[in-house]
Amino acid sequence: MEIYIGFDRQHRLFRNPVEELRTQNPDELPRLFARIESALGAGYFVAGFLSYEAGQAFEPVLGGTVEADFPLLHFGVFKSMEAGPLPGIGETPAPVERKLAIDYEAYRRNIDQIRNYIRQGEVYQITYCVKNLLRYHGDATALFRRLLRLQPVPYPALVLAEDYKLLSLSPELFFRKTGADIVTKPMKGTWRRGNNFVSDWMNRRKLHFDPKNRAENVMIADLMRNDLGRIGTKVRVPRLFEVASYTTLHQMTSTVTAQVPSQIPVFDLFRALFPSGSVTGAPKIRAMQIIRELEAGPRCIHTGAIGYLTPAREMFFNVAIRSLLLRGTAGEMGVGGGIVWDSTPAGEYEECQIKSAFLDGGPGG
Repeated sequence: MEIYIGFDRQHRLFRNPVEELRTQNPDELPRLFARIESALGAGYFVAGFLSYEAGQAFEPVLGGTVEADFPLLHFGVFKSMEAGPLPGIGETPAPVERKLAIDYEAYRRNIDQIRNYIRQGEVYQITYCVKNLLRYHGDATALFRRLLRLQPVPYPALVLAEDYKLLSLSPELFFRKTGADIVTKPMKGTWRRGNNFVSDWMNRRKLHFDPKNRAENVMIADLMRNDLGRIGTKVRVPRLFEVASYTTLHQMTSTVTAQVPSQIPVFDLFRALFPSGSVTGAPKIRAMQIIRELEAGPRCIHTGAIGYLTPAREMFFNVAIRSLLLRGTAGEMGVGGGIVWDSTPAGEYEECQIKSAFLDGGPGG
């Protein structure tokens, strides 16, 4: 297992683990989190990921079995965290073939069903996701390098395991904990880039002031504020409706901060926050139940979290969106968006295509 974390332009490498913690059984998660605690206490670094479906283990009301053939949790225990560039050579990767795994009519029916749940007052918003099915014949690290060059993002990560490769081009912070301070930056709101400076500036402003995207964003910021309030104090929302620009799109984030016990158990922290409210909807538990009903199969790494923990109990995790899971020559990458009452199937389906465009490698992609 080898892991590269490039968060906030800091290059971190984790190699040659002394132990790997891995399971597909939700009942095993408490025990493995206890092993993480022991490793941190012994001076080791821990890096890896949680899949979205691991969230079922933190909420007994969700219950049920997890039908996934992919780890719910996979962390390595490392003697050190190296500072260094992304490993591998700069070879030219092969193109990626992609196709959405759902046609428009099936997508439209599911959006209509979500709007029906909203009409009935069961939820305010659902983050509904679909998958791109991928074919790739080539080196995973070379592809990661190319995609990161085409679409620079603040929270990239690469996980190389014996039976899979994870290439995360994530623009979203899940949380960063330093001492007693914790910050999250939930992302909700998407708009196309413009064709020139003026149209791009206008699109950025349209996103910033768009009522639908603002409504999505503030709902999730409020959800994150409530989640942090379960484990922390001095919960604040210092910034709302910030717009970040990437190669193919503009996206809106807000910032939520709090103070938590500096020695808070890792399991307690993830139980309160995982998965991020930005990838579920609100209210969170009912949204997750509807997601399980409507989405065709497990999300796996999509909308999970990748990151690391240090012996000083600093923690840094992304939200694993724009993340490719490669197994052999087959792969997948989830995309989705927040569905509210004003959402239209055509608009949301187009957003899925916009969010997938960076895989194509063309101009702006």
